[in-house]
This record gives sequence, C-alpha cells and structure tokens, in this order.
Amino acid sequence: MSRAPGTPAIDQILLGENLELLPGFADESFQLIYIDPPFNTGRAQARKTLRAVRDAEGERTGFQGRRYSTELLSEHSYGDRHEDYPAFLAPRLHEAHRLLAREGTLYFHIDYREAHRCKLALDEIFGRECFLNELIWAYDYGARAKRRWPAKHDTILVYVKDPDAYHFDSEQVDREPYMAPGLVTPEKVARGKLPTDVWWHTIVPTTGSEKTGYPTQKPEGIVKRMVQASSRPGDWCLDFFAGSGTLGAVAAKLDRHYVLIDSNPEAVEIMRARLGHPLPATDGDASTNAGEGAS
Repeated sequence: MSRAPGTPAIDQILLGENLELLPGFADESFQLIYIDPPFNTGRAQARKTLRAVRDAEGERTGFQGRRYSTELLSEHSYGDRHEDYPAFLAPRLHEAHRLLAREGTLYFHIDYREAHRCKLALDEIFGRECFLNELIWAYDYGARAKRRWPAKHDTILVYVKDPDAYHFDSEQVDREPYMAPGLVTPEKVARGKLPTDVWWHTIVPTTGSEKTGYPTQKPEGIVKRMVQASSRPGDWCLDFFAGSGTLGAVAAKLDRHYVLIDSNPEAVEIMRARLGHPLPATDGDASTNAGEGAS
C-alpha cells in the first residue's frame, strides 16, 4: 500500500523553522501533537553544565578544606522573547490543527504568563467545543519569591480535533499512589489511582539519567501520560518545538513513531545523541524531509 505524499515514513529529527517544514506533511498525519513553545519570559533561557576540579588555588572550599575550581563543560541557551506572542503562535497552531488526525489530541505546554492568551487563540482555531482539559503540572523546586506566592506550576492545554471521535484510553496510563491511602480499600491502594488534571511530578533531576543539559527540559514522566492516554502503539507523534526531544524519547519507549523539529542546532545535536540517530538532521525543503524521511 503506497503512502500519501507528505506522510512520515520513519522517525525523524529535523533542523529548521517549523513554519517552513510543517506544510510539507500531509493533512491528519499525526495522532498526537505535543508542543512546549518558548514561554515568552522576555529573557534568555540558559543552562550550564559544570564540574568541580581539585585545585590548590581554586575559588571554592570543600570537604576538609580542600580547594576546588569550577570548570564549564557546556552551555546551552535560546532567546525567549516575542513582541507579539499570539501572532507568533497562531500560524503554527493552524498547522497543528491541520496535521492532527480526526481522533487526535494536542497538548500545549505553557506557563502562567501566556496561558490565558493562548487559550483564547486555541478556542478560536480549534473551537471551544474541542477544549478537553487544562492540566496543571505542579512541582516544588527553584527560587522562592518573597513578594508574591511562588509560581510552581505549568499549564498544559488539551484540545482535540473532533470532540465526538477523539481517542482517550485512561486504562493505559500508569497509576499513582493515593494521597490518603487509609481512606480507601487495600485493593485500591495496591492498584493505585488514575491521575487527575493536577499532576504532581518532579522536574528532571540534576543527576538523573534523563538529564541532557538542555534548558527547560521536561521530564519523561509527564509526557508519558499524554502518549499513553491519547495514542496507540504504531501511531505518529509530533513535536515542532522539540528542544531536548522528550516526546521522541517517550514515543520510542512506547512503540510510537515521532517527528521532532527544532530550529536550534544545539537542540538537534542533543536529540540525535539522546535518540541514537546516526545521520545528521537535514535542513531544507519540507516536502523532501516529510516524504523521504530525512533524519
């Protein structure tokens, strides 16, 4: 059976501007789209990887008075400022709507600064009747504000292509412990409960095996829930602000296929290493990338 032009053939990591590459894919090519666009914080996002080295003249003092100096191993960064954020997102969200299968779901990850405007844009493009959930990812890490309540959550807006046909299988989602196990039966305690629309999950641990060093990397645990619930083995998943490639890492472990797009060469190199792609990602004509499965 022949593939339609623009239908993905193999798992892909693409380097380029998403608005230039996305039109090369056929309508309704993807069952799940997860995007984690820049949050429009107005500042550069950066992450440094450091190593402490024994140095008698070093600037740091450690155990038993030993001296250390700090060595910079790597630094990754990207700009996070858009003067008209809705105008930046709107054409990309139109592409997401076109690319979603009829049974498909969009997970749109954003923070408190822009969540309200993004929801209005998504209501207009997808339709209010296609709004499924507002998920709250809550964590407890980072600086503590002194003049306001510390912001310790992100928002994930969930929209479906067709409110009468979307796929959602809660039985495939990993369960979590009850917060008050004494109030339920031992059988329920052993089984665990389904996650609600508030997800308590740590950020990527500094020393964890997932860590890539990429700024704003999201943990596999939260993306895994989305993929389990809203796709089946063999389905195609898309992330066109792919960053460190968390969606691809999860999809590969769950027997799904993926297309990852990012305009940052550093991000593409990180994704290639993380997912074991031996060939360099290709930059260029979107239809060639989509039809031939460049990676």
